[in-house]
Amino acid sequence: MACFLVSAAEAAIVTVTTQIVLAHENKLLPKYRREAEETSEQHAAKIPFSHKLRWLSNLLWGGSLQLAFEHVWHGEIVPWTPFLTAAATPAEATIMLHEMSTVGVGMALLVTAVWGAMVLVSSSLEKKTTLPALAE
Repeated sequence: MACFLVSAAEAAIVTVTTQIVLAHENKLLPKYRREAEETSEQHAAKIPFSHKLRWLSNLLWGGSLQLAFEHVWHGEIVPWTPFLTAAATPAEATIMLHEMSTVGVGMALLVTAVWGAMVLVSSSLEKKTTLPALAE
């Protein structure tokens, strides 16, 4: 029915958050470059958090678009008002809201949990790829 709207709403919030984090990272970038030049250790390039947030955004937008297409295919989304066939009557709207609060939230939480696991794995790999200082 409309479970994809939950993921789409989260995707919109994550997209805006990504832009804010990216602007903050760009503002701090010169400071990080100076610190990297002053240290004697060489580190493998770390993936910025804004890039990791973009992973979550892509997962959520992709899933939402795929579900929206599936709902269009099955005739649950139509090009006339109320656009969602489940919103035509109050009884069906109640069922739709229940589905959004159970299935939609569950899917969004699962996608976010998978993204969290991806971030943990990438962070642990970043720590393992720290190179020791070159002996002179």
